[in-house]
Formats: sequence, C-alpha cells, structure tokens
Amino acid sequence: MFLIVFIFTTMFLRLTKKYKSIMIWVALVMSNKKVVLAFSGGLDTSVCVKYLQNNQKMDVITTTVDCGQEDDFDAIRKKSKMLGAIKHVNVDAKKEFVEKYVYRSIRANGLYQGKYPLATALARPLIADKIMKVAAQEGAAAVAHGCTGKGNDQVRFDIAMSSIDPSIKIIAPIREMNLTRDRELAYAKKNNVPLNDEIKKYSTDTNIWGRAIEAGQLEDPWLEPPEEIFSLVKNKMIPPEYLEIEFEKGMPMGVDNKKMSLLDIIRYLNIKAGKHGVGVVDHIEDRVVGIKTREIYEAPAAQTILAAHKDLEQLVLTKHELSFKQLVEDKWSWMVYSGLWFDPLREDLDRFIDATQNRVSGKVKMKLQNGSFRVVGRKSKYSLYRQTLATYASDSVFDQNLAKGFIELWGMETVIANKLSKNLSKEERR
Repeated sequence: MFLIVFIFTTMFLRLTKKYKSIMIWVALVMSNKKVVLAFSGGLDTSVCVKYLQNNQKMDVITTTVDCGQEDDFDAIRKKSKMLGAIKHVNVDAKKEFVEKYVYRSIRANGLYQGKYPLATALARPLIADKIMKVAAQEGAAAVAHGCTGKGNDQVRFDIAMSSIDPSIKIIAPIREMNLTRDRELAYAKKNNVPLNDEIKKYSTDTNIWGRAIEAGQLEDPWLEPPEEIFSLVKNKMIPPEYLEIEFEKGMPMGVDNKKMSLLDIIRYLNIKAGKHGVGVVDHIEDRVVGIKTREIYEAPAAQTILAAHKDLEQLVLTKHELSFKQLVEDKWSWMVYSGLWFDPLREDLDRFIDATQNRVSGKVKMKLQNGSFRVVGRKSKYSLYRQTLATYASDSVFDQNLAKGFIELWGMETVIANKLSKNLSKEERR
C-alpha cells in the first residue's frame, strides 16, 4: 500500500512540475508583445506602427532592409523613434540582393508578362528573410508588414514568412483594417503621422533593380504619366551613345570595357541608360489577386541588361534550347511574381537555367537614343552563327540543292492534308 501511494505521489509531483513549466511558457508567450515590422518610413508602414501600438498594444521593432533604394536611412530611423518604436534595425542587403536574387533573374530573363523586370517581387523574399531573422534575434511573438489586401506583396510576404517559420504570427494592419488610401491618410493625420507631398500623391517602391510608382492619377490608364514621377529616367535630347556589356556564363562582368561588380554595373547603367530616357515600363498588369492594374516602372539597368543577355543567348544557344528555355523563363517569372520564391519548383527551374548558361559568354553592343535602345552588335567564342553558311556571297559553303529535298520532307504532311481536304470537298459536292 505504501508503495502505491509513493508511486502516485511521485507521478503527481512530476506532472505538476511539467504543467507548471508549460504554464510558465504559455505566460511568457502571452506576455510577449514584441512585433517586428518591415518598415520603409512611408505611409503604409507608418500607419502600421500606430495600429500595432494602439490596437494590438504591442511593442514595435521597426526594420528597414536596404536593397539599394538609396533612402535617407537616418531619417527613417528618426521617424521610427518619433512614432514610438522601441527599437529600429537597419539591414544592408544590397550585395546579397544583387548576387543571390537579381543574378538569378538575369539568367532567367526575368520579365513578368514580358514587361515587368520583377524588381519589387525579387526583393520581397529577401526582406521577409531578414525580418524573420530579426524576429528570432529579438524573441518577437509576431512579424508585420504594410501590404494592402489588393496587392501582390501580401502574398509574397505571407508565403515567404510562413515558409521560413509557419508558427510565426503575421499581422497585416492595412489589410486587417480594410483601409483605402484616403482612409489611410485620414488615419495617419489623426495619429500625427507626418506625410510628405510625394506620399500624398503616389505610392512608390524602390530598389537597385527598379522603381515602381502607382496610385493617384496614374490609376487612369488613359493618362500619360507625368515626368515628375520619374527619378532614374531623364528624357534628355542628347546625342546617341553606345554601350557594351560583357557577360561570363550568363552574368554581366563588365561594361564599356571596364570590369565591375554586378552592383556597380547596375548603378552605372541606371545612370547611363536613364539619361537617354531608357527604362520606363507602362504596363496593364494582372495581379495575383485577380485585379488588372496600371503599373509604372522605371528600370534602365534591368531593361538594358536583360535585352543584351537575351540577345547573346540567341547567338550561342540552339533553337531547341531557346524554345524550351522560354517556357521555363515564363514559369520562373510567374512564380517569382506570385510569391513562390521558396517553392521547390523555382529551385528546380534554376538548375535547368544554370545548365544553359555555360556558353552564354561574350559581348553585346547597344545604341541608346532618345528614349529607345537596341542591340546593334554581338560576339562570342561560343557563337553558333557561321558567316560562311549565312552569306549570300560567292564564298558560301551552303549547298542550295539540299534545300529542295528538305522542303519536300518538311511540308509532306501539310501537302497531303490539303490534298485530302480538296478530294473530300469534291466528293461532298457530287
């Protein structure tokens, strides 16, 4: 009897100790009111700070990830402090953004719907990764972003953050309050959030690979975008200028006969191509959430690099490689745009793309003139172009007599199908 009482008493004490630990852990979690907010200092994220403080009663840690947007980061830090955040973190991710994200997009000729160079879309998984790292370091209970319920970025942030840690709580104040831009401005005014004139007119997002501008009068797809919205593109009437980009295995390695890092090449081309008015994309875009929207982008470096890279591929890859790679590029671009950077398929597609880039080395020459650009020359030691085959001069080595038999075989089924169709038509008329 004593032994039974002893055993039950021991089990009770152990269970009590176990449940006490669990209760302490739950209490700590419940008392943790830290949230890490992806903070740009703009309208949306500034409103988010006040919402998280006022409505959620949380301690806000703001985090800005520098992807080359050239903002006044000291001013952003001061604004965070003025809004009452308990801490501000600035992460310099320019090099990582270019070398791990933009790099892959160049090799994939990343263009959503053939026009948008994915600048914002590429930055979102990187920003999400940095936000999650700060949250882990700070022991935060949640992360937050300033995306609306109408945009693509909510999809990109939510999926990326959940892919990194599915247990983390994600708060999206603008979406949760169902704020429109006018109501957002009213909320900001009510909570003493300072706003500049640009914020009142437009919504912008910038990184080293491009700049996106939307809202305000730009929502009318008939109206031409005013020159005032552009920062990188300067539509100057200046003499034409040539540009040479050198590639090594699909990666830009130099420009105008100068070896540079990819980050410096992008900076250089944003200035050089931008001053010729190159880089504007005015696009009616299909968002992930099913809305058609008018988007304005400026991306001088992205446009010129992608055009040059694609042209060089045309010189060195077979028509079969090019045809299949186009399918892969479209899928890759769609996945990145749609927030699926962390999906295994994106990595699988990258393996194929990497395999195609071994011969994509050489130089491409472009001409910049009055808002336009075009490739005017290309060369590579892996070129599949043979002048002795292509030339119409007398030194051609191509045997034209071979063409007749080829044409007969190539069009055989087409000829037979048309002959059969005509015979059937005759029989029907009888």
